[in-house]
Amino acid sequence: MPEKPRAVVAGASGFVGTAVVDAFTADGYEVRTIGRTGAVTWADPAAIAALIDGSAVLVNMAGKSVDCRYTDRNRQEILRSRVDTTRALRQAVVAAAEPPAVWLNASTATIYRHAMDRPQTEADGELGEGFSVDVARTWEREFFAGDLPRTRRVALRMAIVLGDGPATGMLLTLARLGLGGPQIDGWWFPHRRYRGIGPAPSGTARSSWHRTRGRQKFSWVHLQDAVDAIRFLRDRDDIDGPVNIASPRPTDNRTLMRTLRETVGRRIGLPAFRWMLEPAMWVLRTEPELVLKSRWVLPGTLTEAGFTFRHPELADVARNIVGR
Repeated sequence: MPEKPRAVVAGASGFVGTAVVDAFTADGYEVRTIGRTGAVTWADPAAIAALIDGSAVLVNMAGKSVDCRYTDRNRQEILRSRVDTTRALRQAVVAAAEPPAVWLNASTATIYRHAMDRPQTEADGELGEGFSVDVARTWEREFFAGDLPRTRRVALRMAIVLGDGPATGMLLTLARLGLGGPQIDGWWFPHRRYRGIGPAPSGTARSSWHRTRGRQKFSWVHLQDAVDAIRFLRDRDDIDGPVNIASPRPTDNRTLMRTLRETVGRRIGLPAFRWMLEPAMWVLRTEPELVLKSRWVLPGTLTEAGFTFRHPELADVARNIVGR
């Protein structure tokens, strides 16, 4: 029997990473993982190097979840967990006698600015400022550093992934609690949780707000489409650089919350102004930024390359998730 090609997946225990492992295994790969525990851990650079040498594909999904409060400790760990793991993998790829042909590294569509005037694509998107953007900038800078002539690199700028994961759970919880109306930005006591970070911090030191009236854009992607896009990019040897992974049909916050409210059977949902969201998010141990920032992202590269989304409609996706 011919030997199976080896796929190395870092951060395989997470929401998306678990689905990637299952998909690659179904595709006939021998999937090996790198994580905080298991046969190969981040504490063993020699084992990482040996695992990557001779592999066909490398996927990195490692990084602390952003579904938390942005305390100083969490801010540093969100950045460190992405940059340090990416650096460790890059060093292993550089040292490999037979490096992987393709390296797919997680990134985030949050790298783009708060946008309500036009969508952001890979070709003409404008990067934003502040903590989340700085994390993404520093992460991608580490990923694309140096010359890897035998390894194609793709940064996966993923929108919010919907499925049985933390982002979906948080939104459904708000809908079930009767807060299924639009989330409306407004004044709140200034804080420093969203200030810039990394070697070149951007933005202002104090938090700001936008007069969105609940019309902030919501870009998303179903978990199955995210995994299919990763497979597609793995197999297309003519695509590299940053790639947006988002449904071609983004919505806005009012439509999102109305759809979720109808799906969970709540006829009424109170609008959640920022002064209501701040204490509610504190209780849920997450950040209002996750629902208040206007993310308007389109998958320009994937669309031009002929990728087909299985789940482009939000209403169908919501019914599918709640039904399961």
